[in-house]
Amino acid sequence: MNDLELKARIKTILDEEIVVFTTNGKIQTSSGKSYFLKSGFPSDIYSCELTGLKELYKTNTINVCRGILAQHDFILTEYIEPAVQKKNFHSRFGRSLAKLHQTTGPSYGFKENNYIGVNPQLNVPSKEESTDWVAFYYNKRLLYQYKMAEKNHKVSNDMKRCFKKIETQIEKLLRPYVEPPTLIHGDLWSGNYICSQDNQAVLIDPAVYYGQREAELALTRLFGGFDSDFYKGYEKEYPLQEGWQHREGIYRLYHIMNHLNIFGSGYLSEAEQLIRKYSEGS
Repeated sequence: MNDLELKARIKTILDEEIVVFTTNGKIQTSSGKSYFLKSGFPSDIYSCELTGLKELYKTNTINVCRGILAQHDFILTEYIEPAVQKKNFHSRFGRSLAKLHQTTGPSYGFKENNYIGVNPQLNVPSKEESTDWVAFYYNKRLLYQYKMAEKNHKVSNDMKRCFKKIETQIEKLLRPYVEPPTLIHGDLWSGNYICSQDNQAVLIDPAVYYGQREAELALTRLFGGFDSDFYKGYEKEYPLQEGWQHREGIYRLYHIMNHLNIFGSGYLSEAEQLIRKYSEGS
């Protein structure tokens, strides 16, 4: 579908004339309202994104971009005008995320599968996994990504040899520190938040599920974009359990393998290093 056809559909949905329709997604109507339109991946990826935004929004703990409508080929949300980060931005962001992480659910996973980037993310747990974080994380996160990499011929011999040992090591690594199912954004890197005009972090593009907050924070440290004040603010609001530094790599591994599956061999070496480390119980 071309831009003119898409514009006509949005006009009908909003029941307003569209006076601005930019290539970067910003839409403005004759009444002065602004929206953001994302399109280009015909699938259920946008309906999953909308569900995730709504799940985060209803907690009333952190600023979330308000989702309006999703169809098979686009999502329409409110438009967040970006601004330059000012003093206290990161500390407030950290405290808000900590408040989000105090939102708990009855089981691990989520009511539907969604996406981590363009790859499927399996969230619907088995009966065992719904109450067992270690089983859920191993099966639905690490093993799923590993099998995808294996199918796509992206697994080295060293990676294959060591991954077999992960299942036995992960139990003693994670079991003593498991917390109740916690709502997490799921894909929180620097590209998935916006600094608003009032100097608040606004979350976008979620991959939500109920898991462990250490998994969320491990990703924030993977690619940067969160300064020391962010973590100080988080710890002040909701301190992490001791030894989180040692467990961080096992949570990074999920995202490294996902990037290996999406972007290729540039992530193979880091995946191998993490798998080797945790297969040895170190």
